[in-house]
Amino acid sequence: MLKGKFSFDPGVLKFDTSSLERLFKPKAPPLIGADLSSSSIKMVELTEVGRGLYRVERYAIEPLPRDSVVEGNINNLDAVSDALKRCHKRLGTNIKNLALALPNAAVISKRIYVPAGQTEEELEVQVETEANQYIPFSLDEVNLDFQVLGPAPNNAEDVEVLIAASRKEKIEDRVAAAEAAGLKATVMDVDLYAAQAAFELMMGDTGEEGKDENIAMVDVGATTMAVNVLRNGQSIYLREQPFGGNELSQEIQNKFGLSADEAEVAKRDGGLPPEYETEILQPFVDKMGLEIARALHFFFSSTPYNQVAQIVLAGGCAAIPGADEAISRRTQVPTVVANPFVNMDVSPKVKVKSLTQDAPSLMVACGLALRRFDP
Repeated sequence: MLKGKFSFDPGVLKFDTSSLERLFKPKAPPLIGADLSSSSIKMVELTEVGRGLYRVERYAIEPLPRDSVVEGNINNLDAVSDALKRCHKRLGTNIKNLALALPNAAVISKRIYVPAGQTEEELEVQVETEANQYIPFSLDEVNLDFQVLGPAPNNAEDVEVLIAASRKEKIEDRVAAAEAAGLKATVMDVDLYAAQAAFELMMGDTGEEGKDENIAMVDVGATTMAVNVLRNGQSIYLREQPFGGNELSQEIQNKFGLSADEAEVAKRDGGLPPEYETEILQPFVDKMGLEIARALHFFFSSTPYNQVAQIVLAGGCAAIPGADEAISRRTQVPTVVANPFVNMDVSPKVKVKSLTQDAPSLMVACGLALRRFDP
């Protein structure tokens, strides 16, 4: 059996070697999608209003104290658990089950091909054997899981399997933060896959029109820009680099003599002098376009592909007015701002204008909230 796998039972989340539940496809109870980024906690609650049709019931965003989460690692457990508690209170729900995600960098993943027709037990043994080749840690130190993706593309006698592993402490930190907030982590996903789930719902079924097109999902957060290129629903390229909204905040601080907190408020709510737009904001947007263009160049130079059909811009920086147009001009690629709720109903309790403004930064939280409806 696989080492340190998740077992989801009605009592307590625990690691178990006999569970056949899947890291990627557990049977989840009603839950909240909770995204722990470097700057804030974002929670989303969805309900199902028809087959494959959803409604946004609630969402909330709670700022995190600076450096409480760094590069996906929880540095200050008390600060994170307190923020989780505040965010959950702001959300106003009685659901305490959370779907959380690990940062992409904390997860080692590998696609392998194995003979089709194996039993669950046979497949687990083979996956564990294969994992030893790719994971630079003892299997006793990691949580290891896998998902059968489907038939191998070039051999009908094999199936394609995705192996995923993470150090136990990465998972345990998130579980502990939730428990300290009086909440319960019942699903653990990966940022990358959660965002992809939201993206697929947003795009809908494009049929033949979208077949064999490369779509670049670009998430520009507070500290990191992640470029994930998708082709036929599969990630074919992922690059992360240090660039994000904190650079804009720092420029605001330096230019106008504000504290870090004051700069964040001013960036979000406005009220800065007229020269802010021309001297600070526009140069930042231009730099963002340049960074994305460079990331696409790396994609072209390291893969057989030489174009992308569309850029889908997500993260907090996607909400900057005109960012999509500036990036489209710089890259010569059509660019749209992500809104995972575009095909959803919205509860009267939710302010639509605020949701639309915040939507690009809620991709991961939305994808996690969708785990509530896994079969």
